[in-house]
Amino acid sequence: MTTIQFHQVYVASRSAVAGALEAQGPLRKYFDKTYEDNYCNEKSFEKAERAMVYDACDIALRKANQKPSDLDIIFGGDLINQLTSSHYFARDTNVPFIGMYAACATSSLIIGQAAMWIEQGYAKQALAFTSSHVATAERQFRYPNEYGVQKKATTTSTVTGAGAVLLSSKPSLIKVSAFTPGKICDWNYSDANDMGVAMAPAAYDTLNRHFQNTNTDFTDYDLIATGDLSQLGFSFLMDLLYQDEHPVEHRLHDCGLMIYDTGKQDVFCGGSGCACSMCVSMAKLLQELERGTYQRVMVIATGALLSPVAIQQKESIPCIAHAIVYERSEGK
Repeated sequence: MTTIQFHQVYVASRSAVAGALEAQGPLRKYFDKTYEDNYCNEKSFEKAERAMVYDACDIALRKANQKPSDLDIIFGGDLINQLTSSHYFARDTNVPFIGMYAACATSSLIIGQAAMWIEQGYAKQALAFTSSHVATAERQFRYPNEYGVQKKATTTSTVTGAGAVLLSSKPSLIKVSAFTPGKICDWNYSDANDMGVAMAPAAYDTLNRHFQNTNTDFTDYDLIATGDLSQLGFSFLMDLLYQDEHPVEHRLHDCGLMIYDTGKQDVFCGGSGCACSMCVSMAKLLQELERGTYQRVMVIATGALLSPVAIQQKESIPCIAHAIVYERSEGK
């Protein structure tokens, strides 16, 4: 059984902060804080991403009337080499820290790991956060935006933002009920400018395994959201599911298509990045659970585990997808 089910893991608080482009999208009213430009009042884009992490974690802790010293452990990750944003934030907390990397699937990975610590009684409170930035990610994986390199129509736009969630053993309105870790899937796709298509098989594999492990299907969820497959990758996943005759109906969505208005905003095929699924989950999906619009949702964060060096050496793109299930708690 590769799905871990939780019985005493609850969301104590959550936060999502977003950049200027994201603030112009359809989820603006759900974000806790937005920024006027991508520098976030800092001198570099890397420092700007770090500032977003500080803001997201500070907001989440303040909502729960907690401070860093109240935490037992912190989990975090980002896209910059050696988890730069995460490590510099953790440095200033004086709290045990575990850094993790799963590319754009990092959000579900860190939440799943934090939930395991709460469930097993190793921690009473755990903070999980992640971030991404359009300028730092482009500099890391492709070409700095300053170069003005022509982008392909299949490209996605890295979400500038950060999200944090405080998990606790104390009952609340929302619980984390399951975590299905992904397997690396590689269908020999090598176009780094179309990562959505590369990641779709990983989302397909994790979704099917979760259904098999839990004896559920689409009808057991109000909404299932993939991380950042983009228009092309999401269409590919839908084709795979229709071939299997899954009862998809209108339950499947993609965070990369939810965070932007792809018809009006210049974002190519949609959003991507660690902050994509994290910000949509923390800002929009968990709020709908709190309101009672949804009773159970699943977030399948997807990640392309590419290395710029490996791509230059003509390697394919291994991908992974991790699934987290949130439910309204009956014990509140």
